[in-house]
Amino acid sequence: MTHRKTINPATVEDAHLLVAVLPANLQAALLAMRVDMLLEVIMDLGRPAEARFPDQVVRLSEYPVNHDDLTHTLGLIGDFTDDNRAGIERTLHRISAIRNRKGQIIGLTLRVGRAIYGTIEILRDLLETGKNLLLLGRPGVGKTTKLREMARVLADDFAKRVIVIDTSNEIAGDGDIPHPGIGKARRMQVPRPDHQHAVMIEAVENHMPEVIIVDEIGTESEAAAARTIAERGVQLIGTAHGNSLENLVMNPILADLVGGVQTVILGDEEARRRGTTKTVNERRAPPTFEILIEMVDRNEVLVHRDTAQAVDTILRGLLPHCESRKCGEKGDIEIVEHQEEPAPSTIQPPVVKNRNALTAGPPRIHLHRVNRDLVERVTRDLGLNLRIGVKAEKADLILALRSRNHDPAFKRLSQSTAASVHLLKRNTTSEIRRLLVRLFNFVPGIDQQDIEQALQETRAAMQRVMDEGLEVALTPRRPALRKVQHRLISSCGLESTSVGMEPTRHLVVYPPPQEPSHRSGNFFDKKGPRREG
Repeated sequence: MTHRKTINPATVEDAHLLVAVLPANLQAALLAMRVDMLLEVIMDLGRPAEARFPDQVVRLSEYPVNHDDLTHTLGLIGDFTDDNRAGIERTLHRISAIRNRKGQIIGLTLRVGRAIYGTIEILRDLLETGKNLLLLGRPGVGKTTKLREMARVLADDFAKRVIVIDTSNEIAGDGDIPHPGIGKARRMQVPRPDHQHAVMIEAVENHMPEVIIVDEIGTESEAAAARTIAERGVQLIGTAHGNSLENLVMNPILADLVGGVQTVILGDEEARRRGTTKTVNERRAPPTFEILIEMVDRNEVLVHRDTAQAVDTILRGLLPHCESRKCGEKGDIEIVEHQEEPAPSTIQPPVVKNRNALTAGPPRIHLHRVNRDLVERVTRDLGLNLRIGVKAEKADLILALRSRNHDPAFKRLSQSTAASVHLLKRNTTSEIRRLLVRLFNFVPGIDQQDIEQALQETRAAMQRVMDEGLEVALTPRRPALRKVQHRLISSCGLESTSVGMEPTRHLVVYPPPQEPSHRSGNFFDKKGPRREG
């Protein structure tokens, strides 16, 4: 069964309510555009106002914003709270203020809020478990939108008593009457952001909810309140600051949400049995949230079904097992299992030589919105000799975030260089390690010379396949080495299959479906393998 995400028709009208608080000249400019695609309007004193859409930024006027323009808008919106946020009654729009040293407002960000139905079908089965769910992800990835939809589904479809702790009125909108987007769920407002933890406890003690939904758990007191709620048997669904489980484990304030971390000193015998040092990190307590969801983007998530096991795996230096879930354009949901992987620290440091798609000498890497400190840290751990941070036109490799793949600036950059581009799902050390391990063909517990020998044999076999159009059988290898050979063969557009039984199991390389004409010269140039034709 497939589901489509739909926008409530009322939200199109809601967007016009945001436009209506702007000065007349800005309204006229916006109404000539596609208001239904509007993301936000920026009004900064002394600068022309801008409208931001998913694929462009449009200047709304040639004249700079003045004090009268700001005063006009401020008179039509709600009051600002201590976190400098306001709204428009019974809508989901958010207006954020920038103030000068005297406290006067000199800038506004007017962000459009929309209730989008169907966004949690990718997670609906997890809601039905009744377990506590924690969502992580960068700002703007859609966490609050999913919380709002979860509140509606739990209250309307599952008939549960749901209370939303709405600190900034982003989930249920501004004003005393909550937005219809949360369905029959009830909403408790928070007088000040630093009182959120107290309102969380008040909700449990006074209103007997079955489910509590809270956005942006960010302090130690809020983490403690979350644990208290979970211990009382109330299902808790929330979001927290951090892009991934790994970030959260390393956060000393919020680590308690996933069980916390403590340092333990092992005895000599136990340390030898584990194959670790005597001082190790272990999980301190059961996690508050049994299931953790990392939001890659609005249509893709990574699900850790057992938070405790995932944290234990990370603390052992491994990449935990998780599910990758993607929602297609037609609403179909694809689920891929990622198995637990060896820690990169157990991999033998390589001698960087002439490798697949890499030039001789230290590979030169250009980073596009990728954290340089994390890349350098992973590089040191793996013993790599890399030149990091070079200009794009001089780079052999470009590392970028997949979420930036459609940025116009990135498209121009990737088209202007011959460097190979590699995309990361997230800005984390585990993702960066995974990529570098794959690029440099690392195999745990196998000597680098054995890897090089297997790759040299594979290159020679592929050259013969392309020149003669024949099937070529390779020498029997261990499974890990066959995996490296498979990867190299597929990167050159050829196919291979494992045949036989262990220990004589080996690969057979096949020619392309259409037999190529005779090629002169070497199939491999100085940069390694390349696809002909």
